This record gives sequence, structure tokens and C-alpha cells, in this order.
Amino acid sequence: MPERKVIVESQVGLHARPAATFVQTAAKAAIDVTVAKPGGEPVSAKSILSILALDVRHGEAIVIHAEGDGAERLLDELAAIVSVP
Repeated sequence: MPERKVIVESQVGLHARPAATFVQTAAKAAIDVTVAKPGGEPVSAKSILSILALDVRHGEAIVIHAEGDGAERLLDELAAIVSVP
């Protein structure tokens, strides 16, 4: 399963607008997408409540997994969302 480890550069972490944009982008994909803190339990990237429960803050790493056609492109898009300061 393709994955990306990304440092969250957003000043608000994976909360507020970055979280909403992340979930909306993942939800549009017709493939399975999960996100986790390194070594943590993966949660659905398509659920805003699951993403907010991770409580990812600025400077923390996340690991995004995707499986299916277009997974690499989707991983690039999701990584770009959290890489914006």
C-alpha cells in the first residue's frame, strides 16, 4: 500500500481549514485512505471526527496510506495540503 510520511507545516496543525480540506480531498477519492501518527493506529482520512481526534499539531508527522488507482496522485495532494505553513 503506497504511503507518505509528512511533517504537518500548517500553523494550526491538522485542525480547522486544513483538516476540512484534507477530509474533502480524501472523500472525493474512490479509494481507501487512512492517516495515522507514526506508530499509531490508522483512522479513516474521510472522517473529520477521526482526523480531529488524532490531534495533530504543527511540526508533528503523519503517515498517509492509500490503496487503489490514483493512490500516488492522491497522496501527493494530501501531503501538499498539510505542507502549507
